[in-house]
Amino acid sequence: MINRTVNSTLATLSISDDTSLSIVITDDQTIQELNLKYRETNKPTDVLSFPAGHVDPESGTTYIGDVIISYPQAVIQAKQRGHPVDHELQLLVIHGTLHLLGHDHVESAQKKRMWAVQENILNQLGIVINSVDGE
Repeated sequence: MINRTVNSTLATLSISDDTSLSIVITDDQTIQELNLKYRETNKPTDVLSFPAGHVDPESGTTYIGDVIISYPQAVIQAKQRGHPVDHELQLLVIHGTLHLLGHDHVESAQKKRMWAVQENILNQLGIVINSVDGE
């Protein structure tokens, strides 16, 4: 499920097959510690992205970074939105990967573009997500 979601995201954005990233699914305590350390926010969040952009000189593979997802937050958000947890996890994988690729949602126009790309990828995967408000 996760590989398919990442592959769909990269393909939709015409990103080279020689691209890799890591996805870590963790607990609230770990993501809260990371959120405090890197964003100075002392609470759990659903997803964090840490861009890298390293190219392996031997293989030519570009490592774009790490996506960290809180499973407990995914469960909460899935219940709130009325869809399965695996759909929420897929949304968070897409969202985090888009951040690694430079997408953001600080400004209204950026958010509109990012949400449109997310929805497009979800549709390709046959997933309908309710009430994606941005975080």
